[in-house]
Amino acid sequence: MSNWPFRHGVHDIGNGLYGYVQPDGTWGWSNAGLVTSRGQTLLIDTLMSVPLTHDMLAEFAKVPGGDKVDLLVNTHANPDHFFGNGVVEGAEIIGTRTMTEEMSHFNPRALAELSSTWQTRGDAGEFLFETMGRQFDFSGVDELALPTRTFDDKLTLAVGDKTVELIDLGPAHTLSDTIAWVPEDKVVFTGDLLFNEGHPVVWAGPMSRWIAACRYIEDLQPDVVVPGHGPICDVAGVRNLRGYFEHLTAQARGRFDAGMPWREAARDIPLTEYAHWTDPERVVVNVYSLYKEWDPELENASPPVLFGEMLHYRKECAGGCNHVH
Repeated sequence: MSNWPFRHGVHDIGNGLYGYVQPDGTWGWSNAGLVTSRGQTLLIDTLMSVPLTHDMLAEFAKVPGGDKVDLLVNTHANPDHFFGNGVVEGAEIIGTRTMTEEMSHFNPRALAELSSTWQTRGDAGEFLFETMGRQFDFSGVDELALPTRTFDDKLTLAVGDKTVELIDLGPAHTLSDTIAWVPEDKVVFTGDLLFNEGHPVVWAGPMSRWIAACRYIEDLQPDVVVPGHGPICDVAGVRNLRGYFEHLTAQARGRFDAGMPWREAARDIPLTEYAHWTDPERVVVNVYSLYKEWDPELENASPPVLFGEMLHYRKECAGGCNHVH
């Protein structure tokens, strides 16, 4: 697989297209994109904080036509892809109807309060503080800037003389996951439908839909793929992620049929060539998602429960579980 250098900042894809990359790509360190053409611009996603988004806009302002943003698309309703929306002054914000509804229930002050409240929130609070609370400045957002233009399924935008196709391939990672496809340049901005060499996390699912989304992106035959997290790559990165899901599905099914509980299965499944990927604790959520799909009567594990389970996994597997080498 051909990964681009994993360095922070703007990457010039060519012909007015840019990626913005944030190593190391783990919790909250997301990527974004910019499409420019004939004096018009489209920004794909903002970042996890106001300062980070300000920094990104300042870097984009150095490229031709990047000093203002006309259109802003949010790919999905995770804060590391929309928390900086309010910084992008004068832009029309676009997103799917489902994503906008999901975003509207997010309390921005909960993140700002994390540093002072995490100890009262049990294992989930400890996990969130450890992975994100220490690293990000969540101040400056009292109210979210939500999309003002919504769509369902697909929307075609004209950015100068470029065509950008917005396509919702969710529910998968979240309830709605949009890609931005620029056909004439064969470039796709995937949002979190691609974690490149990082374990994905299935918040919505089912996993089979995410596998189908990978196949959809592969069938576009893009030359350049800008993932939601990790280095810019080619389509092999998408194939690798699909392989991960197919491996996990097969391995989890055998353990499910044998009656192994999901927590145990998550620790028992060999991750083989995926063992070096970042954030291995997410396998806990992914295995739970599969078990819940196969047995709807399974206990309901809320996000706080799953955050707590990922904390346990990190602590137990710090020296390596069976599959981590």
